[in-house]
Amino acid sequence: MLFYEAKSTSGLMKPLVDLLRSLQSANPTATPALRIAVGLSGGADSSMLLAAMIPMVRKFNISLHVLHIHHGLMSEADVWAEHCQALAAYLGAHCEVLRVTVARHSGLGEEAAARLARYQAYSDYCQAHQIQHFILAHHLNDQAETLLLRLLRGSGVKGMGGMQREHRYGGVIYHRPWLQLERQLIMEAAALFTALSGFEMIKDPSNLDLRYKRGALRRLLIPGLERAWPQWKQTLSRHARLMAEAQALLDEVAAADLEQLDLGPGASDFSLLAWRQLSARRQAHVLRYWLSLHDIPMPTERRLQDWLRQLREVHQLGFDRSLTLQHQCYRIAVVRGRVCLGKE
Repeated sequence: MLFYEAKSTSGLMKPLVDLLRSLQSANPTATPALRIAVGLSGGADSSMLLAAMIPMVRKFNISLHVLHIHHGLMSEADVWAEHCQALAAYLGAHCEVLRVTVARHSGLGEEAAARLARYQAYSDYCQAHQIQHFILAHHLNDQAETLLLRLLRGSGVKGMGGMQREHRYGGVIYHRPWLQLERQLIMEAAALFTALSGFEMIKDPSNLDLRYKRGALRRLLIPGLERAWPQWKQTLSRHARLMAEAQALLDEVAAADLEQLDLGPGASDFSLLAWRQLSARRQAHVLRYWLSLHDIPMPTERRLQDWLRQLREVHQLGFDRSLTLQHQCYRIAVVRGRVCLGKE
């Protein structure tokens, strides 16, 4: 019996089939094949995603790229990379290992810095290989944990919208077809896969490490939630959907406001004077929206408020050309009455 033919894996296959059908219908003339990438960490989630994708390659004429990110943060990193290459080979695929350097002292924290490095590597690889679509194995448990972490961090409406089934970053469309599936379904499939293949799933020790926020959440908070509110994951998922709907409405307002700001080519600059005609709330929101259009990570609330203050105080004709707002590798400057975005 093949793994993907088992009755217990049907719940994993259907969302993938639905997604791939929609991508195929949107790209009926994809030549030579629909290029899709998946990430493979070697854990149960990504391993089962790869196993589920294998029978889809021929069915949907897919050119499948399997990527493993070598963060270099754990002593086991080399072993994990070899495991992923062996697993992919067993399934009839090739796994490309991408080594990244995590900026541990960037001020973002190790988890966030690793995530940023990972997505940048994905984006660079996909652009180099003309890949538009990337499928991720995030599930309902991941979504619920993300929402809890964002709530504890004080996120606003956009953050509490959680992870989306589809989002764009760095010219790539990321898809999460399993976002409504509980992890238990994936773990059951992983147990079957191990029994059939002999491949064990990698267990990253940082997943339950109290030094990491997500690890602390899993060990200290979630067990109590499971006992007191068994449906907490579904409830938070519903909350995320409502917040995403609210954010979509706010974005419509911001898009309309931005159109009134005498946008420059590529929406890379706008009129400071026109921006100042907006209410304080709309000034803040249109600035956030403008940054999001360019895939720029949101600044902290404190930093955003400082930017707003400086933009309100600087000379509206831009004679004070010394105003430059730095954010990671990006630069926002006021030049001749225009608010301009640049990159270092």
